[in-house]
Amino acid sequence: MTATVHVEQRVTDPGDTVDERVVRRRLGPGRRIRFAFWVGPLLVLAIWAAGSAAGVISPAILTAPWDVVAAFQNQWAEHDLLGNILSSLNRAVLGLAFGVLGGVLLALVSGLSRIGESVFDGPIQIKRSIPTLALIPLFIAWFGIDQEMKVVTIALISLVPIYVHTHNGLRSIDGKYAELAETIGIGRAEFIRHIVLPGALPGFLLGMRFAVTSSLLGLVVVEQYNATSGIGHMMTLAGQYGQTDVIVVGLVIYGVFGYLADTAVRFTGRKVLSWRRTLED
Repeated sequence: MTATVHVEQRVTDPGDTVDERVVRRRLGPGRRIRFAFWVGPLLVLAIWAAGSAAGVISPAILTAPWDVVAAFQNQWAEHDLLGNILSSLNRAVLGLAFGVLGGVLLALVSGLSRIGESVFDGPIQIKRSIPTLALIPLFIAWFGIDQEMKVVTIALISLVPIYVHTHNGLRSIDGKYAELAETIGIGRAEFIRHIVLPGALPGFLLGMRFAVTSSLLGLVVVEQYNATSGIGHMMTLAGQYGQTDVIVVGLVIYGVFGYLADTAVRFTGRKVLSWRRTLED
């Protein structure tokens, strides 16, 4: 459903002209809140701490925050937590990088060519209906159970959202821009550089947000398979010994990874898409 808002403008007196920016600000989400980045997480932390202190949240269900901090310090000092974090980050970054590269290339080929679309779009849509995690047994048979299988799994999980949203961004570019480009006689390379890539950027950045969280989801799973290092390996060992506080440490680290990565993508989006006038402004 599309809603159309008519803004009346008075032509008799320029001083009475309605300022569209004022209308948008009044009807929009409001002024930006300083340090809004911390509000939600700190609120969750406060509820968690209050519930643990009051005994509402049993330690058997969820470890208290201060116990998690103590477990974090113990893992850092006694069990090479930093090495586990770096190992997990290495897998996630490698898989995400391959997934983003593959997703962008396939989206460009499929989005700018009917032949490319007929070749690549169908298989990717079929892949969307097959959970990547269900393919892990097959990947183990193909790549073994070492680093290669883990990186390939994360890359495939990251590729799909990048492809879908970048392809949608490409195909959503107003056709008038293509007509204008043909009228003034610019070539395909310039068309891609000046129109296609900027036009597809919002879709790509949205795909990045999904890809980042998907890569962490894949990381959690693949590190359960024959990993000798990483946050998932640490959590697996903690589960075998009933160390719920260490498990929560791992969950918190995954959550911090995802939140920081998503915030970085959103911040980048605000900077590179500053030419757009949206409710975000």
